[in-house]
Amino acid sequence: MKRENLFAAVYEKYQVEPDYPWQKLSDYAVLRHRFKRKWFALIYRIEPQKLGLDGEGLVEAMNIKVPPATIGSLRMMPGVLPAYHMNKEHWVTVLLDKVPEEEILGLLDESFQLTR
Repeated sequence: MKRENLFAAVYEKYQVEPDYPWQKLSDYAVLRHRFKRKWFALIYRIEPQKLGLDGEGLVEAMNIKVPPATIGSLRMMPGVLPAYHMNKEHWVTVLLDKVPEEEILGLLDESFQLTR
């Protein structure tokens, strides 16, 4: 799933636009609830080695909150990894080019509900 398509789907469903809070990490986008401002996703580009992967260039990833009881089964899916720089008991990292779009949107919705 492309970043732009993800942002369009998020805006259509939740009327939320990405927030870019860090100058040094200017392409790291935070998706927050409109009024509480609590995060429900972080979208970023990162070197694969930082995620324990092989490869060159950057990968597009998203951190989302999931129920702790589902972490183990989710991390068995290709493209779902332990959360990068987040609580690994509650968050996972999803590679946007390895997980089907409908699965990404479902997980994103679950993260939105969990962080309300």
